[in-house]
Amino acid sequence: MSTERWIRFVAGSFVLISLGLGQFVSAYFRLFTLFVGANLVQSALTGFCPLTFLLRALGAGDSPAQKVQR
Repeated sequence: MSTERWIRFVAGSFVLISLGLGQFVSAYFRLFTLFVGANLVQSALTGFCPLTFLLRALGAGDSPAQKVQR
């Protein structure tokens, strides 16, 4: 899976998890949803995403076949 798809997967998972925790545990967990949303907006505007560095360090990069298709 490409780095971009991993970022979407992780961000979507964090949003769903934090909304569930906000509903059933504490409303303050919704602040994490706000943080994820703000990070997605700044990433779209600046092109910088901290999660990219973590994913690449873990080996979740683009495969050579995916780089050719771009």
